[in-house]
Amino acid sequence: MVEVVELVKRFRTASRGTVIAVDRVTFSVGAGEIYGLLGPNGAGKTTTLRMLATLVAPDDGRITVAGIDGRRHPLRVREKLAYVPAEAGLPERLTPREAVTLFAAVQGVRAPAVAADRLLETIGASSYADAACGDLSTGMKRRVVLARALVHSPSVLLLDEPTDGLDVPGRRDVLALVRQQAQEGRAIVLSSHIMGEIEQVVDRLGVVANGRLVAEGTVGEVLERTSASRLDDAFLRLVES
Repeated sequence: MVEVVELVKRFRTASRGTVIAVDRVTFSVGAGEIYGLLGPNGAGKTTTLRMLATLVAPDDGRITVAGIDGRRHPLRVREKLAYVPAEAGLPERLTPREAVTLFAAVQGVRAPAVAADRLLETIGASSYADAACGDLSTGMKRRVVLARALVHSPSVLLLDEPTDGLDVPGRRDVLALVRQQAQEGRAIVLSSHIMGEIEQVVDRLGVVANGRLVAEGTVGEVLERTSASRLDDAFLRLVES
């Protein structure tokens, strides 16, 4: 469902010159699979997701989503995926019902208000659907953002630090929603720096350091490769080597 081959992104900076943010990254994700991008801050995770979402153009490499070339047909790719950034980005004066309905209409969903109500109920946000988004807790906003992303039934879901800022119950609820989306057949790429989060939900993971994919596999395979008993120990050995 998602294929990334030799992806490269460079940025020019005033102080450091040319910086390679993503350096020949390759991975694939199947339908119904959760793939975790695990790495420290600044490792290139968000840049990779933004290229997958066709928001940033790669300098080299290939991106394919649902069989569509992302570099040649970015608008067609956007129809197939949803990108959920780390920040909520909800209009504070709109209600969840209004925000999700508006996004459904923009996406060309039939009967957008009906679709929004159905999804807000499914995702557990119907009890505060008419409150102002600016008055919601971080966990509530996360549910609304997920509803907004899912309203056009995408095949691929890109999640950047989906539990950032949440308490333990909120984190648990969001991860349960992520698992549910995979069970419905969506391919999911989840970026995080939280070990426990990765261990709970992913089928496979890629460890990213300095823009490069330094290890890939199931949690068990990564542990075996590094001769570690815990993922945090394996992670440190990989990113510090």
